[in-house]
Amino acid sequence: MIDVPPSERAPAGRVGVSSDRPADHVRAESFSVFYGGNEAVRRVSLGFATGRVSAIIGPSGCGKSTLLRAINRMNDLIPGCRTEGRLVFDEVDVNSPKVDVVTLRRRIGMVFQKPNPFPKSIFDNVAYGPRLLGIRRRARLAEIVETSLCRAALWGEVKDRLRDNALGLSGGQQQRLCIARVLAVDPEILLMDEPTSALDPRATTRIEDLIAELRGDYTIIIVTHNMQQAARVSDETAFLYEGNLVEFGDTRQIFTNPSVKQTEDYITGRFG
Repeated sequence: MIDVPPSERAPAGRVGVSSDRPADHVRAESFSVFYGGNEAVRRVSLGFATGRVSAIIGPSGCGKSTLLRAINRMNDLIPGCRTEGRLVFDEVDVNSPKVDVVTLRRRIGMVFQKPNPFPKSIFDNVAYGPRLLGIRRRARLAEIVETSLCRAALWGEVKDRLRDNALGLSGGQQQRLCIARVLAVDPEILLMDEPTSALDPRATTRIEDLIAELRGDYTIIIVTHNMQQAARVSDETAFLYEGNLVEFGDTRQIFTNPSVKQTEDYITGRFG
């Protein structure tokens, strides 16, 4: 098993990141996540830039999804999970008692590995969140649904079948519908946990094109096992190994001239 010597781990903060990058939208400060006695994320410090696409890569079990899910406190649903350090969004620690989790998850939306549409119509899937927020006027809901489906590059395919059950869509369409459902509540950040791992290559390309279209309007953080995907879609990349942040920086640099040998070994397939 390859370990990362302390001398070769990325120091707190950013490595190989341009000084003119946007401000951090989310920032981890010596942040750890524990499942019982197991430290799954180990004192990680890094920041995800506003309006950019950041990828988190690393082998299975390295803490990628755990870190991602901590950002909107999805780990709260796991018994025995606890955190140390700070995870800052809008200059407030997301784990502070004064943070309303429902509001946090509206502002930081999440797309999961497998599409999970509700067993409702396409329209009702997208309108679900706005209705929870108290929007009832039919015309306003229709406007939100159309706008969200357009942003998710799905409107042209479903505009004449909005009353059809969403479960009748293809896998790729279902995933874009889930993205539209997140966009409908006007989030600031999109978390994507392996969003194309259950899709065929054509559907994967559609999702990657969509990420490119949404860049700049949203801060996007994507966990992926597919290093080619990380290289294609992201501006910055973080490499995690056994819960440690090994390296974080500009994606082109990470994939062409990494600063740490373990990063090079991983992206060239020597382990992982």
